[in-house]
Amino acid sequence: MPNNYDFSGWATKAGIKCKDGRTIMKNAFAHNDGKTVPLVFNHIHDDISNVVGHAVLEARPEGIYTYGYLNGTSSGKDAKEQLRHGDIKYLSIYANHLTERSNGEVLHGDIKEVSLVLAGANPGAMIDVPYIEHGEDMDDFEGIIYTDEELYLAHSEDDGKKKKKRPPFEEEDTEDEDIDDEEDEDIDSNEPTSESDEDETEDDEEEEKKRKKTMKHSDNEKTVQDVVNTMNEEQKKALFFIISQLSNDDKKEEGEEDDMKHNVFDADTRQGGYLSHDDMAQIFADAKRIGSLKDAVEEHQIDGVLAHDDDDMPDPMTATYGIDRIDWLFPEAKMVTGMPPEFIKRKTEWVSDVMGNVHKTPFSRIKSMYANITMDEARAKGYLKGHLKKEEVFTLLRRTTDPQTIYKKQKLDRDDIIDITDFDVVSWIKSEMRMMLDEELARAFLVGDGRSTADEDHISHDHIRPIYTDKALYSIRVDVPKGGDNMETAKNMIDAAIRGRKEYKGSGQPTLYTTEDWVTEMLLLEDGIGHKLYKSEQELATTMRVSKIVTVPVMENQSYDNKDLCGIIVNLKDYNVGADKGGAVNMFDDFDIDYNQYKYLIETRCSGALIRPYSAMVLEVARS
Repeated sequence: MPNNYDFSGWATKAGIKCKDGRTIMKNAFAHNDGKTVPLVFNHIHDDISNVVGHAVLEARPEGIYTYGYLNGTSSGKDAKEQLRHGDIKYLSIYANHLTERSNGEVLHGDIKEVSLVLAGANPGAMIDVPYIEHGEDMDDFEGIIYTDEELYLAHSEDDGKKKKKRPPFEEEDTEDEDIDDEEDEDIDSNEPTSESDEDETEDDEEEEKKRKKTMKHSDNEKTVQDVVNTMNEEQKKALFFIISQLSNDDKKEEGEEDDMKHNVFDADTRQGGYLSHDDMAQIFADAKRIGSLKDAVEEHQIDGVLAHDDDDMPDPMTATYGIDRIDWLFPEAKMVTGMPPEFIKRKTEWVSDVMGNVHKTPFSRIKSMYANITMDEARAKGYLKGHLKKEEVFTLLRRTTDPQTIYKKQKLDRDDIIDITDFDVVSWIKSEMRMMLDEELARAFLVGDGRSTADEDHISHDHIRPIYTDKALYSIRVDVPKGGDNMETAKNMIDAAIRGRKEYKGSGQPTLYTTEDWVTEMLLLEDGIGHKLYKSEQELATTMRVSKIVTVPVMENQSYDNKDLCGIIVNLKDYNVGADKGGAVNMFDDFDIDYNQYKYLIETRCSGALIRPYSAMVLEVARS
């Protein structure tokens, strides 16, 4: 027998019918006796780091027993620690060149590796063969064979002694039990023992024999599992429900009078909490280990409901090959975009340009007044001797704009704020609120908010006056002739902007605000031999007599009075935004104690309007 091993256990058992109908025959792997094979984890053998040691095989009448030796790699050390804590309990083998009869009897095969696995199969063994052709004595296929026997550690943390642990109880004939007992006696005889150790060993052997007898049928030597296997599904449900009821009957355990309050065979018996076949096989195995069927059943219950009845518990046979629920072994997804999450938003560079260039005043009620002296009546007149001199007449123009409150509101549950630890979610939310408020204001200044006037969220054009739809006294309407295609229309747009500039009375050098599509069409313009007319946006801006071109996504698909918007030429120094003290952008926090929620409000109360006549040019193309 090997020495100094780290653990031992059954690699595969003979004479047990697998769930797929195959039976591993006795001595199917006998020729592998003494063979040393790699020890891996979960049969992952495409990475050397998953080789955690080696295993020595020992052929026994019941099957193949193995002794595991863990290596000194980090994986081997991790496996040793997990075995010591009971996190890993089961083994399986990978074998090829299998020979099988047409009746499902596996006669021969070569074991190539032993693997530590997270879960054993029920009952007793399971063979997983990716592909097989059925026929008489077909061979040369491969498979993974699982068992549900737990491992036994060979090391004792207390005294440092190494001794062979007794393999788990096997439901075999008496002769095999005697052989095992003799082997154990021979092994134990080579080690010094105290009188108390000998008594304890005898007690353990006697207790184990008693358990073996209880698991045997008195007449035909069938195990309890064999009897359960002969039941139909309805009978199994009834049996399993009885066991679950017994596990909760404390009075019966204490010897008190058994009072059956419910007939478990009534038609209204609960159907949702019964044990499955796999549960029972594992419970019987645990009963042998623990010594109490009641305790074994209770281990499989969660709040009175059997664990395998939960929707989240895996069904060990849902997969057709490999490892069922293999996705549980996949590594956790890793964040590659950084935290906090990046906003999916429109381009907002234009927002800072608009907000940074408008004229601001510390008062919100704006009044502008001008005298129109462009009329003929305002002209100077020539005098003829003897005629009456006429007085000049001109018109005063005045416009008043009052403020409106514009806001964004948000709320978060306090529990969520506490639970989100990767980043400051409050700061993240506040940054989104400020960003969207600025975008809404900039949109309202240029083209309006786009909502219907009947919408209660509408930003009134009487308080924030859009340049696009402002009166003709302030915004000059420039018609762009519609061409045969967009490129021809783009050429017409350049010409119209240049020609309409004579009407412009705004301050300094203006800016062209337009869409990305129109900028693209203008930059693609070519001369007669295919050369681009404009090599850059700045060349185009110089041609159109503007300081720069700014693309504005919210200007797309804007129309007014049956005309489509192409662009706005304006110097935003002529657009005044006014807010009284306290009416500037402010952020407010509040806590709702009744609902345990934080509420956040960002708002401003302001007005906006062009204050200089003929200070903007609106380029439009007719739809028809």
